[in-house]
Amino acid sequence: MSKRIQSFFTPIPNSKRHKLTDEAPLTTSRHATYPFPIADLPSRIAKPLANVASNKTPPKQIANKPHLDLLYFQPLIPAPLARDLFQVLRDELPFYRVAYTICRGATPTQIATPRYTTVFGVDDTAQFVADPDADPVSQVLVNRTSDRPIPSTQYQRTPRPLPACLNALRQCVEAATSDATRYNFCLVNYYASGDDSIAYHSDDERFLGANPTIASLSLGASRDFLLKHKPVGAQMQRKQGEEEQQEDLEGPPLKFQLAPGDLLVMRGETQANWLHSIPKRRGSQQGRINITFRRAVVPAGTDNYYRYNVGDGPVYRWSREAGEMRKTEG
Repeated sequence: MSKRIQSFFTPIPNSKRHKLTDEAPLTTSRHATYPFPIADLPSRIAKPLANVASNKTPPKQIANKPHLDLLYFQPLIPAPLARDLFQVLRDELPFYRVAYTICRGATPTQIATPRYTTVFGVDDTAQFVADPDADPVSQVLVNRTSDRPIPSTQYQRTPRPLPACLNALRQCVEAATSDATRYNFCLVNYYASGDDSIAYHSDDERFLGANPTIASLSLGASRDFLLKHKPVGAQMQRKQGEEEQQEDLEGPPLKFQLAPGDLLVMRGETQANWLHSIPKRRGSQQGRINITFRRAVVPAGTDNYYRYNVGDGPVYRWSREAGEMRKTEG
């Protein structure tokens, strides 16, 4: 390694942009890829968050179905702290309403993501570094093995480091789960109301490696989280008892009502065999933030996450005055 200092973020002191209630102005995380500086967590959140892992409620392990391996913390983060964290992240993070085109056969189809999204991080092959005396905005992305700068053609969209507010959450989740899993990506979904949703899917892409662990933290409004087993092939050779097992798997989906501060960790063969979703909740006007941590091992993961969670459209930011996401110039 060179003398560069590896970092996911570099706080900038004495920012005048962010101020919450009567607290002193917050420091911020900056980077050339951020549309605006992102405030760090105020001490009233950062200090208790650092102690969450040692004070956590023991998780419930759920492995009573074939190929299912979950850890369910109810909650990981206490309700008052989760409420404050939700407000800060909604205020401070840049969000996107991504639209993209897919081809179903020969017919192109326009897809509009039914929620706000944002993402930070880079896959295992690269890391962010900065010279000790350099402007933190000039942090560069280097190859993790050679320490050489990544060429601009390496990625379809330029990756961005985790800001301090999300890095603190990453550290909290890693400490709480204590299973040696380390995450390099943080995806954030904002569901503005019960009309926002995510369809059944699994996080089983090859760029996550075999049997990936996905840690999902909920903040804001409670929402249903559904899990159903992937279809069982009709050609499967059935052994004694498999008929009953298949009937059980094809029954109603498993349902969890994820409350603010809850953490659901999906491990082992879960992604390879189960689908999950957040269905619409008609009539609800409350917002919800879902933060998922995962580990991408190759550049294809980086390209995928930025394409579908940042895209090429406008930046949105929460407006307290309007009580909604508004487009911003940064």
